[in-house]
Amino acid sequence: MARVEGIDLPSNKRVEIALTYIYGIGRSSAKTIIQKAGVAETTRVHQLSEDELARIRKIIESDFTVEGELRSKVNLDIKRLMDIGCYRGLRHRKGLPVRGQRTKTNARTRKGKRVTVAGKKMPTKK
Repeated sequence: MARVEGIDLPSNKRVEIALTYIYGIGRSSAKTIIQKAGVAETTRVHQLSEDELARIRKIIESDFTVEGELRSKVNLDIKRLMDIGCYRGLRHRKGLPVRGQRTKTNARTRKGKRVTVAGKKMPTKK
């Protein structure tokens, strides 16, 4: 099993797809990496030689910010927004959508499970 940046790549998948299991590498980045490394697009992970795997590791280490380093960078960026008190930071702090989505309906992913609020009772007439 191939191990890159602390992640075990699935051995039966194509290299381009397997690289996307690494946090911070998507399809376009994966395509760029395998082109720079000189690996054929149809190659499966279990078919990679140690030399090809080493080239892929070297490219990722030199050109990309991935996994723990990227996660901490993203968290620090969000913390900075909250500290300066900008609109995006306030939305993060309140747990609401940050990028302009509506919140009257939808937004359940950010707001969490619905909390039912009891309606106001009308006074009874005598």
